[in-house]
Amino acid sequence: MGTGSHDMKKLSLFGFFALTASMVLTVYGYPTFATSKLHLLFFLVLGGIFWFLPVALCAAEMATVDGWNDDGGGIFSWVGNTLGERFGFAAIFFQWFQITVGFVTMIYFILAALSYVIGWNELSEDPIVKFSGVLLIFWILTISQFGGTKYTAKLAKYGFVIGILFPSALLFMLAIAYIANGGILQIQFSSDSLIPDFSRLNTLVVFVSFILAYMGVEASASHINELENPKRNYPLAMFVLVVTAIVLDAAGGLSVAAVVPAKELSLSGGVVQAFRFLLSHFSQHASLLAKIISLMIALGVMGEISSWVVGPSRGMFATAQRGILPKFFRKINDAGVPVPLIIVQGLVVTVWDAVLTFGGGSSNVSYFAAMALTVVIYLVGYLLFFAAYLVLIFKKKNLKRTYEVPGGLFGKVLISTAGLLVSVFALFISFIPPSALPASSSRAYLSVLVISFIMALIIPFLVYEIHDKKGKETVSDGPRHFTAGDINRAVPPMARGEHHIVESREHVLKH
Repeated sequence: MGTGSHDMKKLSLFGFFALTASMVLTVYGYPTFATSKLHLLFFLVLGGIFWFLPVALCAAEMATVDGWNDDGGGIFSWVGNTLGERFGFAAIFFQWFQITVGFVTMIYFILAALSYVIGWNELSEDPIVKFSGVLLIFWILTISQFGGTKYTAKLAKYGFVIGILFPSALLFMLAIAYIANGGILQIQFSSDSLIPDFSRLNTLVVFVSFILAYMGVEASASHINELENPKRNYPLAMFVLVVTAIVLDAAGGLSVAAVVPAKELSLSGGVVQAFRFLLSHFSQHASLLAKIISLMIALGVMGEISSWVVGPSRGMFATAQRGILPKFFRKINDAGVPVPLIIVQGLVVTVWDAVLTFGGGSSNVSYFAAMALTVVIYLVGYLLFFAAYLVLIFKKKNLKRTYEVPGGLFGKVLISTAGLLVSVFALFISFIPPSALPASSSRAYLSVLVISFIMALIIPFLVYEIHDKKGKETVSDGPRHFTAGDINRAVPPMARGEHHIVESREHVLKH
């Protein structure tokens, strides 16, 4: 998809790993895990083995099939080459659609962190200020990605090390030191506390939260053509990420659960709570250090946003190259970035920002429905993903690829079927109204969610049906360039110049 004017091979193994890790791992999700106490170990390992690992392994195999990733389409290419282009477009649309809401919830956390650091509560509480803050941060991060993957990878590296790896390791070490010094534990160790009771509906919903926390590992595949030695490094990055995710999430969740009393735990600020408590045990400068760490975690979230800004848009760009989207969306700038698509993505995020900020309240149906909609839509994308893999191993087994899921045909079927079944289970459970929503609003919530879900399912197929009916036209002379003048005309004026994260499944949108 390149123009020849820039070098596409800009991602080292660690750079690609950091970019992918920043799309999946977050420190601010630890309080959500901590609410399950020791059960979180069971959930993380179970979800990691039966869902996260299957996604990573199947993505690794499909990403190394000869010719399947030449256009940088990622899941669009995988599903399109197995189930047909129509379903490939639907898959990449679902992946792209869900992150447009995820951007808003991620920036809510950044605003909450900045509000704590500078002592300006309005930044996370006043709707007008919060709405403007989301737009400002999002458009700054978006425009920063116009320089190409080298900048995305750089921010992802710094964000991963400074905002994810270092805080996680520090939190775990402080918790260990606290316990070693006779600190009071807030969790009890017993066989009952390790194995959850799956006969309770609430337990099933909690398990889905852990599945959703792993979402996004496949989204970096659109950058595979920029990765050095992708046929070796992509599967390796996936393996390392699975292990890293389980270890960091378990250590971080347990650290928070061990030191913060459950009744006092804040889902939006639990990490800072844990750091303040632990640092105060060892230092007189706990408040200042906690603020520094809050800024570091915010940087990690910025790296996550940057990684997601271009990833799904590159996949959508591949659909434009195939003539599914209008010609305007085939334009790229000198760095190979599909600017028109990213601008449209920003406009959609701006709409979500208004809906979630001004329509969001602790009992607001539209807010909760919007969050749940992104979850169920992404899960449909994963159903297509696993279906595509099953078609690959049964009907296209002769296609050359440099990596294959271990265990022969039996292993492939077992692993992909596990991922498929967990996805189906998670999809159905996701329609259960969240506990933070009043029971009196459940019917309205389900009505809004189901109707919106059906409409969202129809959109990509409708777009596919009406595209270029005069005869589908693909790019033969390379993508067109996007000029600075086009950018100035496209970016809304506001871009140039907490609602508290709610107590439900939206906490694990990484999105």
